[in-house]
Amino acid sequence: MDHASDIEWRRSDAPVAYPDALQDMEARAAAVASGEAGERIWLLEHPPLYTAGTSANIAELLDPRFPVYDAGRGGRYTYHGPGQRVGYLTIDLSKRGKDIRNFVHSLEGWVIDTLGDFGVAARRAEGRIGIWTDDRNGQEAKIGAIGVRVRKWVTIHGFSVNIAPDLSHFGGIVPCGIAEFPVTSLAALGKPVAMADFDTALQARFAEFLGRLGRCGSRN
Repeated sequence: MDHASDIEWRRSDAPVAYPDALQDMEARAAAVASGEAGERIWLLEHPPLYTAGTSANIAELLDPRFPVYDAGRGGRYTYHGPGQRVGYLTIDLSKRGKDIRNFVHSLEGWVIDTLGDFGVAARRAEGRIGIWTDDRNGQEAKIGAIGVRVRKWVTIHGFSVNIAPDLSHFGGIVPCGIAEFPVTSLAALGKPVAMADFDTALQARFAEFLGRLGRCGSRN
């Protein structure tokens, strides 16, 4: 039986260029699928950039002030930049229930529970992808994004959580195609959280997340 401790955790302290990250995670996913490498969680930040998912509408790219990359994941435009924790998951679903919907739901729950550890009442929103909370004005706002691709039952991409990014950078796009809601961050909510502390909280809840995925041949 495998355990959470068997999965590699990698943390990059310097910002990682998006093309390099994409190439790295795709190569790792292929290696996992062929049995040549183990699963991995990769925590990183990117320099300021926009990514376009497979449903991206060019009309939602309002001001391409930063480089724009095709992500190859589902979804629309999103922003990545310093002060945002990005987590890329290379998880082998062929031995974890083969349930993509459950994987995404569990991934959302992992992020929501971790935000709760810092006093943020985050939640899912019916019909809207991502992680949501109320900003300091009481308006519903997006604090995290989810974007996943699965190839040969191995996951690529993952999540991003706004710790303390420059929120004005989101102004160049309609984030995830949702114009009527703002974005927020832990810092904007008056909760200064160090990136390392957020990472520690994520890792503390990882076994719980993994347990929600189930195993191949079982139902959960």
